[in-house]
Amino acid sequence: MSSNDFYRIRRLPPYLFAEVNQMKAAARARGEDIIDLGMGNPDLPTPQHIVDKLKETVDNPTTHGYSISKGIPGLRKALSAYYKRRFSVDVDPETEAIVTMGSKEGLANLAQAITAPGDVIISPNPSYPIHPYGFMIAGASVRHLPMAPGANFMRELSRAVQHSVPTPSAVILNYPSNPTAEVVDLDFYREVVDFCHARGIWILSDLAYAEIYFDDVPPPSILQIDKAWDCAVEFTSMSKTYSMAGWRVGFAVGNKTLISALTRVKSYLDYGAFTPVQVAATAALNGPQDCIEENRRTYKARRDVLISGLAAAGWDVPSPKATMFAWAPLPEDFREMGSMEFAKLLLQHAKVAVAPGVGFGEYGEGFVRIALVENEHRLRQAIRNIKKFMANKDSIIADWKAAQASKN
Repeated sequence: MSSNDFYRIRRLPPYLFAEVNQMKAAARARGEDIIDLGMGNPDLPTPQHIVDKLKETVDNPTTHGYSISKGIPGLRKALSAYYKRRFSVDVDPETEAIVTMGSKEGLANLAQAITAPGDVIISPNPSYPIHPYGFMIAGASVRHLPMAPGANFMRELSRAVQHSVPTPSAVILNYPSNPTAEVVDLDFYREVVDFCHARGIWILSDLAYAEIYFDDVPPPSILQIDKAWDCAVEFTSMSKTYSMAGWRVGFAVGNKTLISALTRVKSYLDYGAFTPVQVAATAALNGPQDCIEENRRTYKARRDVLISGLAAAGWDVPSPKATMFAWAPLPEDFREMGSMEFAKLLLQHAKVAVAPGVGFGEYGEGFVRIALVENEHRLRQAIRNIKKFMANKDSIIADWKAAQASKN
């Protein structure tokens, strides 16, 4: 008997990043210097005033007991204030907001709360894995929207709803997008809301990258659309905005019915994040916000170094407008082998780790995701390594083909 005998485990495909991660660990064990641009793990430090607040609160022993599953009142009020100043949206901190242990946990637990076996949900593909698989774990059937570059979201959504039985119960949005870095405007949200509102379809919007953008116009919130409050909930996170990924603090905001459902499920599953962490998160939202702009400038500078450097190396990659990722089409000579084999070769020969696009869904094939999680010096080193890799591509590809032939 194995874990694959369990129903929910059987529904999950193999973790497609595992092979690259194992190669990366083995290379480091051999003493190789691997430049890891694969995982979206922020390398920038958490701002000092947030860390100081955590230390101060930890020293108070009364904060060491159970916390509040839906989040301490001060943090929910701080979140409401953030939505007001950032999006001009009013949020009731009691009925329209809840604190989660990162947006990932919130998405997964809401899926458990609102899903019955056999329900159909719609998820873009490629996508962040928890978006479809949180619902699959909950027993739903997932209909994937092919979101290759240039795809028309509304056309694909309309087709998916028309040909799904039963009618889909929810659709997932993620803009700015992980992994594709695509951005949308309020007109896009308005069209999606009108469509879903008319058909009784819930909308789950992941806005984790709202504050990492490089154009003058910041990404909007779906909750800026009035009708969205009837059918949508939005997830945000401290992880990328304040470089607090390991702190595990996120939020859900929006429709009262959905927030109530998530609150009820979470009340059975956890007592909320450690209170000092929540107090520090409150200080982050209420305190000086110049750290966000500083992080944004850092990521933008890294983006420019990466994109221009790769172009000089012979690899043309679109410049992302937001997020901490570049969604890079495979260089033409490597497209035949696919993103997994390319990522493995890049790790082996250039000592650079990236995330194969197929790990984000079948329509991610032909791409790799490159994370801006190393400083400019290390990025330039990665570019030099990639330039040598590209210069030797003929022999690398020939050796790869010979190895594949020997396996057959």
